[in-house]
Amino acid sequence: MVAADLLIGDRIKHYRGGRRQDAIAGLVGISPDYLSQIERGIKVPSLPILYALAQELGVPAAALLSEQPPAEQEPTDTAEAAVGRALLGYGPARSAAPVVAAVLRERVEAAWKSWQTSGTRFSDAAETLPGLVADVEHAVRAARAGNDPAERRAVLRAAADLYCLLRSYLRRTGRVDLATLAADRAVRAAEDADDPLRIAAAQWNLGHVLLAAGQPAEAEELALRAAERVEVETMPEVERTAMGGALHLVAVVGAARRRRWWEARERLTRYAAPAARKVPDSTNIGWTVFGPTNVALHALSIDMEAGETGEALHTADATDTSPLPSLEREFTFNLEVAACHSQRRDDAAALLALLGLEAIAPEDLARTPLARQLVLTVIRRARAMHARQAEQMAARIGLV
Repeated sequence: MVAADLLIGDRIKHYRGGRRQDAIAGLVGISPDYLSQIERGIKVPSLPILYALAQELGVPAAALLSEQPPAEQEPTDTAEAAVGRALLGYGPARSAAPVVAAVLRERVEAAWKSWQTSGTRFSDAAETLPGLVADVEHAVRAARAGNDPAERRAVLRAAADLYCLLRSYLRRTGRVDLATLAADRAVRAAEDADDPLRIAAAQWNLGHVLLAAGQPAEAEELALRAAERVEVETMPEVERTAMGGALHLVAVVGAARRRRWWEARERLTRYAAPAARKVPDSTNIGWTVFGPTNVALHALSIDMEAGETGEALHTADATDTSPLPSLEREFTFNLEVAACHSQRRDDAAALLALLGLEAIAPEDLARTPLARQLVLTVIRRARAMHARQAEQMAARIGLV
């Protein structure tokens, strides 16, 4: 079985198995060089050649097509479906006693820590989030109907933090629709709690949802307005600085996504970098991981997206990711390093980086589209030894 996102050339190579390329080409009536170009994605076979290849490989022609299959109804036993049901109100009976805010706070903080530090964070989240979401939703309903203002505010704070975590989880599991719902719930809970820090964190999350939805201009505008509001909020200086800097980084990403490289770099240098110098990496205010190292990672991202891979790798060499409190950000950093090597056609270095990523976060490697694309590129383009290693990795992460 092959993954739905494999290209036609990769599918042909997979089904060819150990059979010689020149033998298959001769039986189909094309040159070995032409078949090689098809497998490497340089050429697209005509329908007659596609049918002939399918017949010779012993598979239906549809098995060689790379279009995504029609959307099927979401299975009801997935963690994403369970989270969605909990968000929509399926949970404990209204008559059940709600979990108190102090317990919810501990559970939410543990879930956040696991999400940011565990190499198996998707599996961990699948076990903990459905029940946690149901309990938080039930507690919020009970608190809003209750007469204890302190408990109500504490529950809403825990809810805001959980909804921000859900935004990240749901976006990375492909449920941008539910991620948007979670981000909106975070904003509402933070505003109802009248908590300036969580309002800013919720706006930061909402900006990331807009980026994931392909709306970088809207994300940039939202982040800049939120950063202006943070400047006049009453909160500890380190929180104000960190949240303002984190929001400016959302605007940086928005500008880069619109290919406005100069604007992205100017905002990074003028706003985010000075703020980061005042915020230690270990603070992790609002679970944003804002600090000097995260700013350096965004500088690398800009150069990588702009195609300036030499400058990006120079930045990477000068960056120590060990102070980061988030394995997720370390994964993204090393993935972009792998992408830079791939852009420079240094497939051996790209493979080495990918193997390192598999060692620290195998679930992220399997789920991230860029990572899957880089693995396939090594398979198609690298020397035989490295291509074989990439093929074995592809099998381990479910590409083939």
